[in-house]
Amino acid sequence: MTPNRPVIWGCLKQCPVSRQFWWPALRQDVKQFVSVCDVCARNKSQRNLPVGLLQPLPIPDRPWSHISMDFIVDLPASKGNTVILTIVDLFSRMAHFVPLPKLPSALDLVPVFINNVVKLHGIPVEIVSDRGTQFVSQFWRGFCNSMGVKLAFSSAYHPQTNVASKRANQGLEQYLRCFISQQQNSWYDYLSWAEYARNNCDNETTGHSPFFTIYGFHPPTLPSHFPTSNFPALEKHLHTLQQTWVQIKELSERNVVTQKGKADKKRRMSPVYQVGDQVWLSTCHIRLQVPTMILAPHFIGPYRVLRRINPVSYRLALPPAFHIRNVFHVSVLKPLLCNRFTRVAVPPPPIEVEGE
Repeated sequence: MTPNRPVIWGCLKQCPVSRQFWWPALRQDVKQFVSVCDVCARNKSQRNLPVGLLQPLPIPDRPWSHISMDFIVDLPASKGNTVILTIVDLFSRMAHFVPLPKLPSALDLVPVFINNVVKLHGIPVEIVSDRGTQFVSQFWRGFCNSMGVKLAFSSAYHPQTNVASKRANQGLEQYLRCFISQQQNSWYDYLSWAEYARNNCDNETTGHSPFFTIYGFHPPTLPSHFPTSNFPALEKHLHTLQQTWVQIKELSERNVVTQKGKADKKRRMSPVYQVGDQVWLSTCHIRLQVPTMILAPHFIGPYRVLRRINPVSYRLALPPAFHIRNVFHVSVLKPLLCNRFTRVAVPPPPIEVEGE
C-alpha cells in the first residue's frame, strides 16, 4: 500500500475510505457506489448549473394571435378592486391591465376575456398561462376549445414559461410603487396611465413600441394638438404596417437567439429521458408532511416517466396521494443511476393510523 493515496470520502462522509483500504480501482469504485446510493440521491443537493437549455416560445406572425395571461393578487382594495389581470400580446408586447374585485372563477373570466381581448383584437390562436384553477378548469378548457383557442400551460414550478406576463407584472408593480407611496389604496387611479406608458415605450425585444407595432404611429407622450394634414391612402398605411410587422418578427427572432445564448451560458444540457425511465423529483417546491423542511430529503421517488411533453418538460407517474400537477421541468428532475453496486430496496408498507 502507498501512503500518498488520495483521500476518498465514503457515502456518509464519516471517514476517508483510503485510510483503511486500498485497491487499484478504489477511486472509481467509491464514486460509482456513491452515485447510486439511495440515501445520497435523496438528501444531497446538486451543485451543478441548472439543467435544461432555454426553449423560447415560437414568434407569432401577427399581433394578438398568441397572448399570455396572469394575475397580480392580494392588493389593497382600491375602489373595490384587489386583483389585476395582465394580458400580454406575444408579438407586439402590448399589455392590458384589467382591475378585478377578486380572483375570478373560470365562469367570471370568460366575459373579462371577451371584453378585453376578443372585442378589441379578435379571437387569439393560443393562450399561454400558468396552471391556476381558472385556467385548468373544465369550463375554461371547454370555452377555449369551442372557440378554437389552444391552451399552453407552463411547467410545474417553472414560471419562466410565462415570462412575458411575469415581466409585465414586475414592470407594473414597479410603476405603481413609484407613485402610490404610502397611499397604496390608490393604485386603481394609476392603472390606465401605467398601461399607456408601457405600450408607448420601445420594447427591448421588438425594437418598437407596442403602439407603433399595432397602429403604425406613436401617440403623444403628453396631450397635444396634431397639425392639419391629409391622411395617407389606406393601401399605403397597410403596407407600412406590414413592413413594420416583418421588421418586428425579424428583430424578435434575433433577440430570442441572443437571449437564448446568454441564458444557456448559465445552464447545462439536460439528459433525455425516455418513457419508462426512473427519475428523482426535487422537493424544493413540494411541501412534505415532515416537522421541518430543513431536514427533509431534497429528492423523492424515484418515479417513472410517462411522457415527454417537450425537450424540457416531462410527465411523471406520481402516487395518487400527490395532489399536484404531474408535469415538471427538467431542472427539478434527476436521473436514477444504476451500476453494479445498485441494490433494489423495496419500500416498507404504509402504516395505518386511525384508518388513514
